[in-house]
Amino acid sequence: MGVRLPDSVTRLARPLAWASLVGNIGIVVTGGAVRLTASGLGCPTWPRCTEESFTPHGELDLHSAIEFGNRLITFVLSAIAIATFIVMWRTGRRELRSLALILGLGVPAQAVIGGITVLTDLNPWVVAFHLLCSMAMTGVAVLLLWRVHDQPPALGRGRLPVLAWAMFAVTWVVLYLGTVVTGSGPHAGDVDAPRNGLDPLQMSQLHADSVFLLLGLTVALVCVAPAPARRAAVTLLAVELGQGTIGFVQYFTDLPEILVGFHMLGAALTSAAATWLLLAVRAADRADPAR
Repeated sequence: MGVRLPDSVTRLARPLAWASLVGNIGIVVTGGAVRLTASGLGCPTWPRCTEESFTPHGELDLHSAIEFGNRLITFVLSAIAIATFIVMWRTGRRELRSLALILGLGVPAQAVIGGITVLTDLNPWVVAFHLLCSMAMTGVAVLLLWRVHDQPPALGRGRLPVLAWAMFAVTWVVLYLGTVVTGSGPHAGDVDAPRNGLDPLQMSQLHADSVFLLLGLTVALVCVAPAPARRAAVTLLAVELGQGTIGFVQYFTDLPEILVGFHMLGAALTSAAATWLLLAVRAADRADPAR
């Protein structure tokens, strides 16, 4: 087991680790709202909102308010990241400090990438990279939460972790292909934003095929994972089934914005649940050398 944190630190570290996870998932949702309301260029430049001002005023409309509001949420995430780093530094544990630093540096990095998406008129490949970075930060937040709760380092090297790593790799294939499907579809973030030029039907089929593979790997882990990791496997399976249901319904109902928004939330939850399952399986395998 990990070295327990002092109670005075734990009282702050654990809520802040949860706040980091919720905040990184939240930025995915708010970013999705920007795109789904065609507000991606509501502030047509960066870092200013307009050529004259950092804030939209005068000709302020709904699109500008939504885009500017999403930018403001970055400051909330920054405050969480700074507080998290300060508290994790007090723990004296190098791993917690490093994870908090990664999350902290991820905020300005994401802001710059977001600025590039605006300056490139919402290039779909840049938008996809922006979303995938948020998914990665969600995974890092899960790892921080895992270690803050005094869970053992995930160092197992048996056959079961190989299956978990395969699940994790396919999860990222699914997430990536999801961004490719989005880049070929109608919700570009602005009526004049470019698309990636790929066939939405073919990309959707490829995405669905990868989802079926992920479901198969997850079911296998539900069946063979030891008890401490089985709950994580069941959780991921539940998220995948929910995501699959939303995905099929939105496909056959011409992609209504509300369902696409829930699908983006589900993608962030998939990243979090897959990371949790990988950590749980590797830790359980490490705890049972006979496996």
